[in-house]
Amino acid sequence: MSSADARDCPSSSDARKGLRVPLIPFTPEWRRARDRMRDRAPRAARFVASLQHEPDDADVDWLASAATNGDLDHARWELRYARLALGVLAAQRDPLDDQTAADVVEALANAIRVDERSDPALRPLVERQLNDRLAGYREALASRGGAAGTPEKLGRVLLAFASDGARSAGAPLGRAAALMVQYDASASETLRRVYGAAVLPDDVAPSRAPRTPRP
Repeated sequence: MSSADARDCPSSSDARKGLRVPLIPFTPEWRRARDRMRDRAPRAARFVASLQHEPDDADVDWLASAATNGDLDHARWELRYARLALGVLAAQRDPLDDQTAADVVEALANAIRVDERSDPALRPLVERQLNDRLAGYREALASRGGAAGTPEKLGRVLLAFASDGARSAGAPLGRAAALMVQYDASASETLRRVYGAAVLPDDVAPSRAPRTPRP
């Protein structure tokens, strides 16, 4: 090292000034936090990938017949949106890690940007439509009171976005409600499988807990 380099070295200049140089705390807690940071993006990406599974053809055919006037593409996109929205809401509702929801939203935004199922020019439209559905399903899950239960409210949201003429209860509503319950339960189960279940004291944030080992 040259004399000029030595003069510019932070350790030497800080020492001369009597400053304390911040140290990396190589403690077990620090190492666990570092490992959690490394795991966060891949975990969220795995969860989002599970939400991007294509809906069953039988469900697409049913929704097209029941609500979208035979438009299979519209029906397929509504079911895609429903699965994605309920997955995001599961990440927000089930506090397995206090960074989970933010990580999932970021991973979902990244996935939408490269999703080959949509035209690149239409991806901003996909984002807007997904946000509209997300707001609708969130309201249904948060709603309390009234004669309709949560499954029926979720089913009504699906049918409302699929067709303005399919809002009333009837033959389509029972299947719509059951399908939305299935999507919601699947998202919660996948979330637990990817992140593990946290059982903590009330005063401990989930992100500060040791990681649950995964098989």
